[in-house]
Amino acid sequence: MNRCPTLDGLLAMIAASVLAAPAVAADTLNGAQIQQIVAGNTVQGSMEGTGAYAEFYQKDGTIKGEGYVGAWTIEGDTMCFQYGSDPKTCFAVAKDGNAIQWIKDGKVEGTGAVAPGNPNNY
Repeated sequence: MNRCPTLDGLLAMIAASVLAAPAVAADTLNGAQIQQIVAGNTVQGSMEGTGAYAEFYQKDGTIKGEGYVGAWTIEGDTMCFQYGSDPKTCFAVAKDGNAIQWIKDGKVEGTGAVAPGNPNNY
């Protein structure tokens, strides 16, 4: 039986998009858990939109990275980031083994590994 080439292409496209979308980890954290994991620690990883990052999250809500500072807050069950005059952006956080995932609108936007303290001396 010959199948329609257009249907085959559509099915291939759907399969590729489903396989390419990162899955959200099962262990989504609440606000207190996020605070416990990140406050006073560094997260190093990569964001889909901006690439590699390493940031130290001071307990007072200050973010320190290489050559920049920002602010972080916990709002409900999300972690929010503010850099200069840029709009505040909030992410749900999921723990996947030793890694964390930054999730926005149900999609994993980035990942990172938590390192204790401020190993980069920011």
